[in-house]
Amino acid sequence: MNRNRYLTRGFWGMLLCCCLLTGSPAWAQKIRVKTGIEVLKESNFKLLQGKRVGLITNPTGVDNNLRSTIDILHEASGVQLVALYGPEHGVRGDVHAGDMVNDYRDPHTRVPVYSLYGTTRKPTREMLEGVDLLVYDIQDIGCRSYTYISTLFLAMQAAAENDIELVVLDRPNPLGGIKVEGNLVEEGFFSFVSQLRIPYLYGLTCGELAEMINGEEMIPTPCNLTVVKMKKWRRKMHFGDTGLPWVPTSPHIPFAHSAFFYPISGILGELGYLSIGVGYTLPFEMFAAEWINAEQFAMALNAKRLPGITFRPIHLKPYYAVGQGKNLQGVQVHLTDFNKARLSEVQFHVMEVAAQLYPEHKVFDHAPENRYDMFDKVCGSDQIRRVFSQNHRFADIEAYWSKDETSFRRQSKKYHLYH
Repeated sequence: MNRNRYLTRGFWGMLLCCCLLTGSPAWAQKIRVKTGIEVLKESNFKLLQGKRVGLITNPTGVDNNLRSTIDILHEASGVQLVALYGPEHGVRGDVHAGDMVNDYRDPHTRVPVYSLYGTTRKPTREMLEGVDLLVYDIQDIGCRSYTYISTLFLAMQAAAENDIELVVLDRPNPLGGIKVEGNLVEEGFFSFVSQLRIPYLYGLTCGELAEMINGEEMIPTPCNLTVVKMKKWRRKMHFGDTGLPWVPTSPHIPFAHSAFFYPISGILGELGYLSIGVGYTLPFEMFAAEWINAEQFAMALNAKRLPGITFRPIHLKPYYAVGQGKNLQGVQVHLTDFNKARLSEVQFHVMEVAAQLYPEHKVFDHAPENRYDMFDKVCGSDQIRRVFSQNHRFADIEAYWSKDETSFRRQSKKYHLYH
């Protein structure tokens, strides 16, 4: 669901240039983890030698010194980079969120670029012509509705159908490898924002998820998959523990901690009912509206004593999106204990308290019905909305939201590549 609506062309390049112009990055001595691209470099690109390579990537595909995987493979001896494939936001990150993209040539390498967020989202036979091996190198945020794992899933299908090897250069799950939340996607609700039958937070790296896609026969025919594992990553690590530099995965995930907040408010954000900070300086970190009293709202939410969460009153005027130019009141969410917090449940508690304090503004009495479809797709089921809307109480859906977590933990454990 990285469908952030407001992307200025050149955002990614400007950000990277600012970092690179400072010379050797300050974090270089603190890096504890080697990502897949670093491990591949150490092997002198052994897996890719003599191969015609197609690369699926975006601005997050960088080494530990922020050098693009595109440029690394383009210059690697014995490797022939013949095609690039871009997910939502594009290969170089210069595409407005949600916009379809035409094919073109990368201006830096002159390698042809094919869009996987245009007329097709799965590489076609024509796109793969002359490619021996596909490489996937994209930083994910560990949430089912973020569309990059859907691109991975469809690329694995295409690789299997066209008898092409697929190599995943693994990267950390910024939420770590432990937190699992939410129900599995149900029949009738699979979409590009819920492509896989996994929980909303799934606790796997993209490499582990690829192994699970193959192993659980989520695609008709398993692809010829190799995962280039990271070195020194551990499941208990959050992104800050890795020492790695963060490249924004999309315009409204500008910092590593933004990935913590995306599941806190992203589902509710689909309804356009409250501002969730997109359009202000706190994307996904807040809830606000004209009809809320900030102090009253914060007091009621804090009275719930949600583990690991504190709410602070906030007054703001968004620059764009929901509530643009209006004086809003609400709460900023503060994570006081990430490990204890049930991230995805926060928004349902917010919806409940809003209905209690401001009954004339109950979410499903006032949110536009044309937004219900996307809400249901992101939830992976319409049962969350249908049951919650009867009384606007989280307790009514709590068991349903968490019902698949234990079985998924057990099922996914066999695909763990790290301790």
